[in-house]
Amino acid sequence: MTADFAACEAAVRERMEAPVERIETHAAVILLGGDAAFKLKKRVVFSFLDFRTSQARERALRNELELNRRTAPELYVEVLPITVSAGRAELDGSGEIVDWVLRMHRFPQSARLDRVARDEGLSAGLAEALGTEIARFHARLAPLFDKGGVVAHREIEAGNEEDLRRSVPAILDRDEVESFILRVREAREVMEPLLESRREGGFVRQCHGDLHLENIALVNGKPVLFDAIEFNDDFAGIDTIYDLAFLVMDLLERRQREAAWQLLDAYLGVSFDHQGLALLPFFLATRAAIRAKIEAFAGHREAAGAYLRFAGFSLDPPPPRLVAVGGLSGTGKTTIARAIAPGTGADPGAVLLRSDVIRKRLMGVAPAVRLGDEAYGGEVTGRVFEALFAMAATLLDAGRTVILDAVFARPEQRAAAAAVAREAGVPFTGFWLETSSGQRLERVVRRTGDASDADARVVGMQDGYDVGDIDWIRIDTGGSRNESIERVRHHIGVSTKCRHPSGAAGG
Repeated sequence: MTADFAACEAAVRERMEAPVERIETHAAVILLGGDAAFKLKKRVVFSFLDFRTSQARERALRNELELNRRTAPELYVEVLPITVSAGRAELDGSGEIVDWVLRMHRFPQSARLDRVARDEGLSAGLAEALGTEIARFHARLAPLFDKGGVVAHREIEAGNEEDLRRSVPAILDRDEVESFILRVREAREVMEPLLESRREGGFVRQCHGDLHLENIALVNGKPVLFDAIEFNDDFAGIDTIYDLAFLVMDLLERRQREAAWQLLDAYLGVSFDHQGLALLPFFLATRAAIRAKIEAFAGHREAAGAYLRFAGFSLDPPPPRLVAVGGLSGTGKTTIARAIAPGTGADPGAVLLRSDVIRKRLMGVAPAVRLGDEAYGGEVTGRVFEALFAMAATLLDAGRTVILDAVFARPEQRAAAAAVAREAGVPFTGFWLETSSGQRLERVVRRTGDASDADARVVGMQDGYDVGDIDWIRIDTGGSRNESIERVRHHIGVSTKCRHPSGAAGG
C-alpha cells in the first residue's frame, strides 16, 4: 500500500497547530506550527542521495535523528510513521506504514545565527561560545581512517571543476573559473602530504558537514548546531578543520571578521589544533567554491561571482610574521593583542598564544582556575616559554601569523622570541607596553574570569623587576585604549578593513 506525498503531508498537518508554515528544500519539506516542526523526505533521487523508497527515507530520518542528537538533543525528538487505514493517511496510526516523518521542537526563525548576524552581528561572547561548542563536539567524535584525505579532496575538486565550468559563460566568467581551477589544483598538490597525515592522525571524523550560520540557532541563550548532513557519510566524514572552515568562510563573507577570529580563537583554545591551520586557506577556498556553484545553479550571477572571487582570494594569504606583546601585568597586553589579531596575517587573523593560557594547560587546569605560587617558579616558567615558542614555530611553519602575549620580563626571553622568527625566516616585531603602577593595579583588580592570576601582590612584586634594556617598540598604554591599539596597528601595518572582495551573503 502507498500514499502520495500530498496525502502524507496532509496527515501531518492534521496533527499540527495552525497556522502551518511550509519550507521546501531540494530533498525535504519542513512544516512549522506552534512549538512543533516536522520534516518529510521528498521522493527524489540525485547523484548523492536516493529517497525513492520509504525504507530509504526512514533510514535517512533515523540517521538524522541520531546525528543531530549529538549537538541538539533539545530539538530532535523522534521519528514517527505515517500509516494508511481505510484509504486514509494518518500520523502514527495503526494501519500499514507508508512513510516516515521526523518530529522536532520548533525555535523562532529569528534565533538562527544568519538572522542574528544580519540584524545585529555576532557578539564576542556568542562567537567564543560557538567556537568552544564546536571544538568540544569535534573532540567527542571517533576517528574515521577510511574517509577524507587526498582521495576525498580530489573528488570534491573534480566535482567543483565540472560544475563551475557548466556555469560558463551564462553565470561565471570563463577566465576566472579556469584561473581558480588551476590555482586550487596547485594548492591541493602542495597540501596532499598534510591531508594524508591528518587522516592517518585521526582528524577525519563524522562531523556536522554543513556547518554554516543557517544551521545554528540560539536555544536558551546557547548556540546549538542542527541539520547535520545525514544522507551521505562521505559529505560529513571530513577533517575537523574543513568542517570549521565552512563557518569561518560564512562569517568572513558576511563581513563578520572579528566574529570569525573570535570563533577560531575559542576553537583553538580547546583543540590546540595548530598544525591543521596550514590547510585553512585551501579549505576556505574549497568551501567558497562549493557555494559559488550552488549560487550559479540558482542563477544568482552576483552571488556566484562573489563566492568565486572569495575562493580565489583565499588561496593567496599574506606571508606569516611574529609579533610579541610584552609588559608587566596590567599594561594591557591581552587587550591589545586581541584587538590587533583579527585581520593580521591569513584570514581570519593571527593566532594568539598567551603564556597564561599555556601555563594553565601545562598544569592541567581550566584557564579561569587560579594557580598557586609553585606554578610560577623558574622551572615551570621555563616550560611555559618552551611550549610557547614551540607552538609559535609550528604555526609559523603552517603559514600563520602569531602574536605572543607574555610578560617577557627577562632579556633572554625577549631574545628567544626574536630567535623563533629568525629561525622561521619571518619578520619580527616586539612591543613593550608600559603605564604607571597605579593604573596597572587598578586594571588588575578589575579583572574577572581571566586566565591571568596577577593580583595586587604581583603588581607590587613586579614594580621591583629589573627588566634590562628594552629594544622593543615602547607603547605607553596610560591613555585611551583605542589610541594604544592604533599605534600598535600602525607599526605592523594592520588595516581595520576586510581584505576580501564584496560579500555575497550580505551583512
